[in-house]
Amino acid sequence: MQKITLLIHCEDQPNIIASVTCFMAENSGNIVYIDQHVDREQNIFFMRLECEFTSDSFSLEDFKILFNSTLAQQFKLDWKIFAAERKPKMALFISKYDHCLYDILGRYNSGELHLEIPFILSNHLDLKPIADSFNIPFYHIPVTKATKQQAEQEQLKLLEAHHIDFIVLARYMQIVSKTVIDKYPNRIINIHHSFLPAFVGAKPYHSAYKRGVKIIGATSHYITEELDAGPIIEQDVAHVSHTHSIKDLIAKGRDLEKIVLSNAIKLHANRKVMVYNNKTVIFS
Repeated sequence: MQKITLLIHCEDQPNIIASVTCFMAENSGNIVYIDQHVDREQNIFFMRLECEFTSDSFSLEDFKILFNSTLAQQFKLDWKIFAAERKPKMALFISKYDHCLYDILGRYNSGELHLEIPFILSNHLDLKPIADSFNIPFYHIPVTKATKQQAEQEQLKLLEAHHIDFIVLARYMQIVSKTVIDKYPNRIINIHHSFLPAFVGAKPYHSAYKRGVKIIGATSHYITEELDAGPIIEQDVAHVSHTHSIKDLIAKGRDLEKIVLSNAIKLHANRKVMVYNNKTVIFS
């Protein structure tokens, strides 16, 4: 049995759902999940569908060609079809913070994440022992102002050599340039130590503490050229009070970062995120 995931979006118009479901049935497919959303303001239709095929003669490439020549052209669809069994390849970029790294690798090791991690990359050597303990290749590429361009070229060579599908910045403390972003549009996930947009900068918890906030949060988003302004995938908050110290806020914040980033990774790896106009549609 083969299973596919179909993502489509297009101008909203009649009969899309009926046409797609009939197409699957006519090609001996059994739909096991379907969800859709219409953005009324933009008049855009979105759909995510999972379908199983039991025929031994099923060919994914032939199916794509047939789908493109019929429905895709008829409705002018922007579409992607994925083989469900194929695990996307994720590269982890890290610096010196280890909390997100431990959480991701723990989930990965237990089989919770439907993906592969071909390597971990860092601009420091501090966390290499963690990568070694999980038997994942570790690459050290230092980054300075003078060597940043050369370092990014080395990164791109590694990403290409390992056929990486998406990148996760697990508290990677370097700004990623347009060169890398353009190679992986909406495929570089960051975790921001704040509930955006608020308290940005190097010491968000200190700023939050001074303001006497009642909630703190974390935000995972795709990166764009505009810093911390990319499409948001996942967010969460925790309630705090005047009794909490800065140390308490940092601890709570790190817990949030781990959960929010891992949830964002799962959503992306399971092909449940669609991006448009710097916003996201997240399917359940």
